[in-house]
Amino acid sequence: MRARARTRRAEGKAVVASLEEHCRDCEAELGAPFRHVHEWLDELQPEYGPVHRRFRHHTGGVERVRARWGDAAARAAEIHVRKDTGGLLPTPEQLRDRWAIGPEEITPEESGE
Repeated sequence: MRARARTRRAEGKAVVASLEEHCRDCEAELGAPFRHVHEWLDELQPEYGPVHRRFRHHTGGVERVRARWGDAAARAAEIHVRKDTGGLLPTPEQLRDRWAIGPEEITPEESGE
């Protein structure tokens, strides 16, 4: 899978984070890249653009990662989400307030592991 550039907010500025950058962050902090976690978190980006974060970039998404791949993967998901949200770990409700489209309105298919 090719790296996708994504915008994120950090200190009030939009910046770009790549799949490789997320992997490097986790490699440095956790000792493993957790590429599959980052790919899963961002797999809806081609279809929904920046709004893709609405579906998995929140506390609920981190817990879904924990259920699928365990505690270390959940920590990788938290690192990813915080990087993409300027240090925040929002709830699904906080993201619902930000974007008009809600996950209850669209149910994307789950990807395989």
